[in-house]
Amino acid sequence: MASEVKVPALGESVTEATLGEWLKKPGEAVARDEPIASLETDKVAVEVPSPVAGILSDQLVAVGDTVQVGAVIATVEEGGSAAAAKPAAAPAPAVAPAPSPAEEESSDPQTLSPAVRRAVLEYGVDPSTIKGTGKDGRLTKEDVIAAAQAKKAAPAPAASAPAPAPAPAASGERREERVKMTRLRQTIAKRLKSAQEDAALLTTFNDVDMTAVIEAREAYKDLFAKKHGIKLGFMSFFAKAATLALKDVPAVNAQIQGDEIVYFNYVDLSVAVSAPNGLVVPVVRNVDAMSFAEIEQAIAGYGQKAKDGTLSMEDMKGGTFTISNGGVFGSLMSTPIINPPQSAVLGLHRIEDRPVARNGQVVIRPMMYLALSYDHRIIDGREAVTALKIIKEAIEDPMRLLIDL
Repeated sequence: MASEVKVPALGESVTEATLGEWLKKPGEAVARDEPIASLETDKVAVEVPSPVAGILSDQLVAVGDTVQVGAVIATVEEGGSAAAAKPAAAPAPAVAPAPSPAEEESSDPQTLSPAVRRAVLEYGVDPSTIKGTGKDGRLTKEDVIAAAQAKKAAPAPAASAPAPAPAPAASGERREERVKMTRLRQTIAKRLKSAQEDAALLTTFNDVDMTAVIEAREAYKDLFAKKHGIKLGFMSFFAKAATLALKDVPAVNAQIQGDEIVYFNYVDLSVAVSAPNGLVVPVVRNVDAMSFAEIEQAIAGYGQKAKDGTLSMEDMKGGTFTISNGGVFGSLMSTPIINPPQSAVLGLHRIEDRPVARNGQVVIRPMMYLALSYDHRIIDGREAVTALKIIKEAIEDPMRLLIDL
């Protein structure tokens, strides 16, 4: 008996999605609740599970098609077998002919997401030679980049004889690829543009000496990991420092709604995370009441969910303030854009040794530039500078985090 696979409910006010990729092919066996397709909505990627165990018999829509909630996208033959779903193969000849290059290219069993396909073309790597670290062994953009870097770093093999010079490329062989924007990327583009158009954006900068935090992290990282099962990172320090600043400067933790300003007496921290399909901003709720370990565990959990493509609408709902860490990509300084309807975002950057003056002496210290972008309609310059100064002071003297100064 064939069972229909339907588009599940996608969240409040979301009525349609785009089929991002098929995770199973017709004729393949599927278990009950095993994902068979991935949908892309305006905010997240959603996996569609099989309602029964059996064989995927038909795919009724193509990758890139728009589908409505409740629409049938596939059928699964309940209790079937892969052998029954496929015609019997002819016996193989004693010596199989060598496949043509086109056949070799089409035999790659991996289903690549648009982001991974673009990375494969950009870096010129063979996806069949890369071990995927995503869910169910799927390739991620990070896998492709890592493979390209490893390939570049590997020494070239010694040649027994000089290789013939390659034939010159044919003139006019410059390639282009036109790829439709995913729903998530379209939404990111609209939201970032609307933030620039609707808000009076301004950015204030400061720098912070990371010596005290680095020393504290180095001293307690092993004990912390042993007790809590998670590494002690920098994000928990900045999250705690931000909560101090938001309590002292409430406007930075407020939003404009119509002709009113809403001040929040709690901190729901949005953490910008780079996912294979684009930037996502899951929310760590009530971060002001959380311990360092709880913050690190929450952020690590969201990072893994973003990599696997399993973030839900609820994970991204709300948020009163955002922290974005461009330093993980090597950024020295930036002007981050606020995440509407929020009014401010803290940008972190790379740590590097720089000469600074301390007690009349020039010393080398690990320094980081901080950037606070804010909506000038609701936050005055004095308030923004004060909030960033509180964050700087708390990081340079972490004892302030313990005694709430």
